[in-house]
Amino acid sequence: MKWMIASDIHGSALYCREMLERYDAERADRLLLLGDLLYHGPRNDLPDGYAPKEVAGLLNERAADLIAVRGNCEAEVDQMVLKFPVMAEYAILPAGKKMIYITHGHHACEASPPPLKAGDILLCGHTHVPVCVPHETFVYMNPGSVSIPKDGSRRSYMTFDGETFLWKCLDSGDVYMEYRM
Repeated sequence: MKWMIASDIHGSALYCREMLERYDAERADRLLLLGDLLYHGPRNDLPDGYAPKEVAGLLNERAADLIAVRGNCEAEVDQMVLKFPVMAEYAILPAGKKMIYITHGHHACEASPPPLKAGDILLCGHTHVPVCVPHETFVYMNPGSVSIPKDGSRRSYMTFDGETFLWKCLDSGDVYMEYRM
């Protein structure tokens, strides 16, 4: 089992295509999307290659591969054009004896986590900054942004093979951070 994890496409067909090329190269079984898929939102500039209709088409072609949660830029109209569920605020995925709580991060987040046990993972997008921060009762992770990285970070995504999370550069697939469960 291998997952690829990405967030914050914000309507960029350019970086969505690049992300899907990485997904194919990774030979992952599922692509987890942590929200903000189609629109850039009022706080962000338009990303390169901004084309939300094209992003919808690209993602719809992979609908059976996707697990997605709602970001703060998703609206009910987005669900009307997407062929996979995007309106769930969170999903809970088992990982051995641990749990991975995936959400966008604008409600449940590092500063305001849901109830978690030691070693559980809180996996969020939203900030556009890749991080891994162990806390007493959980580990907070963020893959960064596919299209609009912030705080000097690079365009990035993560993979998870059931034991190890790897943060990777979108353009090259090079690993730059790692966490073992």
